[in-house]
Formats: sequence, C-alpha cells, structure tokens
Amino acid sequence: MTATTAARRPQSGALTRTVAMFIKEFVQLRRDRLTFATMIFIPVVQLLLFGYAINTNPRHLPTAVLMHEENDVTRSILTAVDNTGYFRLTKVARSEAEMDHWLRSGTVLFGIEVPVGFERSLRRGDKPALLIVADATDPMAAGSALGALDGILQTALAGNRGLPELAAQPAAFEIRQHRRYNPAGVTSLNIVPGLLGTILTMTMLIFTALSVTREVERGTMESLLAMPIEPLEIMIGKIAPYIVIGFIQATLIIGLGVAMFGVPVLGSITLLAALSTLFIAANLSIGYTFSTIAQNQLQAIQMSFMFFLPNILLSGFMFPFAGMPQWAQWLGEALPLTHYIRIVRGIMLKGATLADLQGEALALLGLMLLAMTLAVRRFRRTLD
Repeated sequence: MTATTAARRPQSGALTRTVAMFIKEFVQLRRDRLTFATMIFIPVVQLLLFGYAINTNPRHLPTAVLMHEENDVTRSILTAVDNTGYFRLTKVARSEAEMDHWLRSGTVLFGIEVPVGFERSLRRGDKPALLIVADATDPMAAGSALGALDGILQTALAGNRGLPELAAQPAAFEIRQHRRYNPAGVTSLNIVPGLLGTILTMTMLIFTALSVTREVERGTMESLLAMPIEPLEIMIGKIAPYIVIGFIQATLIIGLGVAMFGVPVLGSITLLAALSTLFIAANLSIGYTFSTIAQNQLQAIQMSFMFFLPNILLSGFMFPFAGMPQWAQWLGEALPLTHYIRIVRGIMLKGATLADLQGEALALLGLMLLAMTLAVRRFRRTLD
C-alpha cells in the first residue's frame, strides 16, 4: 500500500460520512413536515404580502360626505375629489354627529362637509371654504391623501358649464383641512397603541402554545388526564393565569406610553380593560389550539410565528389597512389584532365609546368563541 493510497482512504471515508449525514438531515426534514412547511411558507407569504398587499402610498380611502346643499357645483367638486384616486366616497352623512361617529369608529378616514350657501358664495366671489376632516391617527395614510387635495382647486370647476367665469380662476374656493386625533402627525401616538396589541399577541400566543406540549414532554399529561376534570375546565385553568400576565403587560405599556411619549387616554379605561380582556382571551384560545395540534414545543413556537406574521403585516399596525387590496383586507378582518388596534387607538386617541366600537367588540367575541370551540374539540382528540 502506497502512502498516496493511505492518504486517500481517510478523505474518502470523511466524504462518505458527510454525504450520509447530508441525506439523513433531508430525511429528518421530510419527517418533520411542519418545520419544512414553515421554511417554505414564511418566505412565500412575505413575498406575496409585500409584493401585493403592502402599500405605503394608500389610495381609495373610505370617505364620508355631509352636503348641506346639493347642486352641479358641489357634485363637480366631489367628482374632482374622487378623481384624485386617494378618496373613495362610501358614506353620505345626514348630520355632523353621524359623520363624527363614523370617524371615531374608523368606518371612514375622511369627512367632506359642504357648507350651506356654498354655490351662492362662489358666484359672489366670496371664496367659500370646503371642510375636509381627516382621521390623522395614521399620519402616513392621512398625509398623502391631504397633499393630493391641492390639485383639485384647478380641476374642480373646469368641467362645470354653469360657472365658466369661475372655472378659469384657480382659487375660486379654498379647502380647509382639519386633522383630528393627531394634528401634529406624531408617529408615537400611532405606534404605541398598536404596539400594545402586537406585544400581547406575541406573548400570549407563545405562552399558551407551549402549555399542552410542555405537559406531554414533561410526562405530566398522564397525571392530568387521571384527574376528574373536563377539557374545558383544563383550558380555562391554563388560560386564566396568562390573562393576569396580559393585564400586567398592558398596564406597563400604557403607563410607559403615557409617561414617556405623551400618548393620551381620552376614552374609558374600564372599556379599554374589558375589551383588552376579550382580546387576550381570544389570543390565548388560539395559542391553546396550536398547543393541541403541535407534537412538541418547537412546532408550537413555529405555528405561533406563522400566525403572528400576517397579524403584523395585515392588521394595520405597520401599514395603512385601508390602502390594502380587498382580498388582503378580508384576511385582515379574520385576525384579532386588526380589531384590537382599532379599539385601542379609538379609545386612547379618539375617546371612542362602546357604541362606536361595537362591531370590533363583536368580531373579537366571535373569534374568541371560535378559537375556544376548536381548542376544546382538538383537546378531546388529544385525549383519545
């Protein structure tokens, strides 16, 4: 045996062992389908959401109109507003109170008010004012849309034959913008309330997603099953302590937001606490459902992050919700964080009441009951 042959054998053996380990790892991945699906699913979802759903320049934003008089002039102006592409006229208000209610509830992001005697003042050359009220809790959505209004002064009356002398005047009327709830456009007023829901979602999901799988891995599930206790009782008993933890987190975030960033709390603290309980319970129920599906703690964490990603991107926390395509909004409506962000921003920044937020509260209640039902049924199968 030559020295060269002896040197090649160890190298050949190392290569063989490396290839064997390579094949073993792929076989292991094939068996762990959830991990493999996560590796494929997350990049694809990120690509689709950032490519199709996320829009940092939102358009066709829902807008209400309050018309104290209706004629060709006002219709021409509203058509020009609609033609900017930033506004979508979805509601016609009968009073200022109704338009304010839609703004507080988040049904619309803008309100256009045409005052009494607008056309008469226009003909007399008094330069009347058109009032645009904006929900400025999301500065990104409000800023780009309000900036587009400057162009309608030149085009609003161009197609109106009844006022040819005014159509040639670029400043026949003025637009008064009123940014509500965050007139200075302070980013922290928008971020901190949304961050409350985001942190609660992440922590509540992970805490409860590990609950059942932890019992199985530690070998304590058999003792638990031997006890005279129903699946629903087990679920409630496991969820209740985390509700207390969620309250502590929420109190800490709100307290720091008020003290450090000047975030106001204009609405009812009691209402905020009650709806936060509903939101925490909904997320805990979803996390508990994941724990009944996952076979180990790693899978439970993976499922939690797979659910957490669309919550971050489609809830309106990072990007304007109203600027997303319709299919993305439908997906966002199925997520608890979407409704809770509207609730917490509405109560803290707008002083919204339960009447303003009843739709969001009912959505959270429905999602919580659905998740609880799935969790109990899945747990019964786990017992079998």
